[in-house]
Amino acid sequence: MNIPADLKYTKDHEWVKIDGDVATVGITDFAQKELGDIVYVEVDTLDQTLDKDEVFGTVEAVKTVSDLFLPLSGEIIEFNDSLETTPETVNSDPYGDGWMVKVKISNSAEESELLTSDQYKELIGA
Repeated sequence: MNIPADLKYTKDHEWVKIDGDVATVGITDFAQKELGDIVYVEVDTLDQTLDKDEVFGTVEAVKTVSDLFLPLSGEIIEFNDSLETTPETVNSDPYGDGWMVKVKISNSAEESELLTSDQYKELIGA
Protein backbone atom coordinates (compact mmCIF):
# COMPACT_ATOMS: atom_id res chain seq x y z
CA MET A 1 0.00 0.00 0.00
CA ASN A 2 1.31 3.40 -0.98
CA ILE A 3 1.40 5.94 1.88
CA PRO A 4 3.92 8.69 1.05
CA ALA A 5 5.82 9.99 4.07
CA ASP A 6 5.82 13.60 2.83
CA LEU A 7 2.02 13.95 3.03
CA LYS A 8 -0.40 14.42 5.92
CA TYR A 9 -3.58 12.36 6.35
CA THR A 10 -7.03 12.43 7.91
CA LYS A 11 -9.06 9.75 9.66
CA ASP A 12 -11.53 10.11 6.75
CA HIS A 13 -8.82 8.90 4.31
CA GLU A 14 -7.95 12.17 2.62
CA TRP A 15 -4.33 13.12 2.01
CA VAL A 16 -2.98 16.67 2.22
CA LYS A 17 0.11 18.24 0.66
CA ILE A 18 0.83 21.66 2.14
CA ASP A 19 2.78 24.24 0.15
CA GLY A 20 2.83 27.57 1.97
CA ASP A 21 -0.81 28.56 2.55
CA VAL A 22 -2.22 26.21 -0.11
CA ALA A 23 -3.15 22.58 0.51
CA THR A 24 -3.69 20.05 -2.26
CA VAL A 25 -6.23 17.40 -1.22
CA GLY A 26 -7.14 13.97 -2.55
CA ILE A 27 -8.15 10.55 -1.28
CA THR A 28 -5.62 7.96 -0.20
CA ASP A 29 -4.59 4.80 -2.00
CA PHE A 30 -6.37 2.86 0.75
CA ALA A 31 -9.60 4.80 0.17
CA GLN A 32 -9.61 4.35 -3.60
CA LYS A 33 -9.02 0.61 -3.18
CA GLU A 34 -11.90 0.37 -0.69
CA LEU A 35 -14.22 2.30 -3.03
CA GLY A 36 -13.32 0.34 -6.15
CA ASP A 37 -13.68 1.74 -9.66
CA ILE A 38 -14.36 5.47 -9.41
CA VAL A 39 -16.80 6.71 -12.04
CA TYR A 40 -17.53 10.29 -10.96
CA VAL A 41 -16.04 13.04 -8.80
CA GLU A 42 -18.26 15.99 -7.90
CA VAL A 43 -17.03 19.17 -6.27
CA ASP A 44 -19.57 22.01 -6.26
CA THR A 45 -17.81 24.09 -3.60
CA LEU A 46 -15.30 25.91 -5.83
CA ASP A 47 -14.70 29.48 -4.58
CA GLN A 48 -16.48 28.71 -1.30
CA THR A 49 -14.93 28.96 2.15
CA LEU A 50 -15.58 25.90 4.29
CA ASP A 51 -14.68 24.80 7.79
CA LYS A 52 -12.52 21.79 8.56
CA ASP A 53 -14.48 18.52 8.27
CA GLU A 54 -17.24 20.04 6.10
CA VAL A 55 -18.22 18.10 2.97
CA PHE A 56 -16.56 19.62 -0.09
CA GLY A 57 -17.71 17.06 -2.65
CA THR A 58 -18.48 13.44 -3.36
CA VAL A 59 -16.79 10.56 -5.09
CA GLU A 60 -18.92 7.94 -6.79
CA ALA A 61 -17.75 4.41 -7.36
CA VAL A 62 -19.60 1.60 -9.11
CA LYS A 63 -21.21 0.42 -5.84
CA THR A 64 -21.25 3.48 -3.55
CA VAL A 65 -21.13 7.24 -3.15
CA SER A 66 -18.84 8.71 -0.51
CA ASP A 67 -18.59 12.22 0.90
CA LEU A 68 -15.29 14.08 0.78
CA PHE A 69 -14.38 15.98 3.96
CA LEU A 70 -12.20 19.07 3.97
CA PRO A 71 -9.09 18.41 6.11
CA LEU A 72 -8.36 22.10 6.77
CA SER A 73 -10.55 25.21 6.91
CA GLY A 74 -10.21 27.47 3.88
CA GLU A 75 -11.38 28.52 0.44
CA ILE A 76 -11.60 25.95 -2.36
CA ILE A 77 -9.53 27.75 -5.00
CA GLU A 78 -9.11 25.01 -7.60
CA PHE A 79 -10.79 21.80 -8.73
CA ASN A 80 -8.96 19.19 -10.79
CA ASP A 81 -11.07 19.57 -13.95
CA SER A 82 -9.49 16.53 -15.58
CA LEU A 83 -11.47 14.34 -13.15
CA GLU A 84 -14.69 15.35 -14.95
CA THR A 85 -13.66 13.30 -17.99
CA THR A 86 -11.26 10.80 -16.39
CA PRO A 87 -12.36 10.14 -12.78
CA GLU A 88 -10.54 6.79 -12.89
CA THR A 89 -7.29 8.76 -12.48
CA VAL A 90 -8.10 8.74 -8.75
CA ASN A 91 -7.70 4.94 -8.88
CA SER A 92 -4.52 4.88 -10.98
CA ASP A 93 -2.68 7.88 -9.47
CA PRO A 94 -4.34 8.99 -6.19
CA TYR A 95 -1.33 11.03 -5.01
CA GLY A 96 -0.47 12.59 -8.37
CA ASP A 97 -2.84 13.41 -11.21
CA GLY A 98 -5.77 12.16 -9.11
CA TRP A 99 -5.71 15.12 -6.71
CA MET A 100 -9.13 16.71 -6.18
CA VAL A 101 -8.98 20.27 -4.86
CA LYS A 102 -6.62 23.01 -3.76
CA VAL A 103 -7.50 24.98 -0.65
CA LYS A 104 -6.23 28.36 0.53
CA ILE A 105 -5.73 27.56 4.22
CA SER A 106 -7.39 29.96 6.64
CA ASN A 107 -6.27 28.36 9.92
CA SER A 108 -2.76 26.91 9.81
CA ALA A 109 -3.08 25.75 13.44
CA GLU A 110 -5.31 22.92 12.18
CA GLU A 111 -2.31 21.37 10.41
CA SER A 112 -1.17 19.93 13.75
CA GLU A 113 -4.36 17.82 13.87
CA LEU A 114 -3.47 15.94 10.68
CA LEU A 115 -1.93 12.48 10.85
CA THR A 116 1.61 11.59 9.84
CA SER A 117 2.12 8.69 7.43
CA ASP A 118 3.03 6.44 10.39
CA GLN A 119 -0.12 7.44 12.29
CA TYR A 120 -2.21 6.82 9.17
CA LYS A 121 -0.62 3.39 8.65
CA GLU A 122 -1.54 2.54 12.23
CA LEU A 123 -5.11 3.74 11.65
CA ILE A 124 -5.64 1.45 8.64
CA GLY A 125 -3.58 -1.42 10.03
CA ALA A 126 -0.93 -1.28 7.31
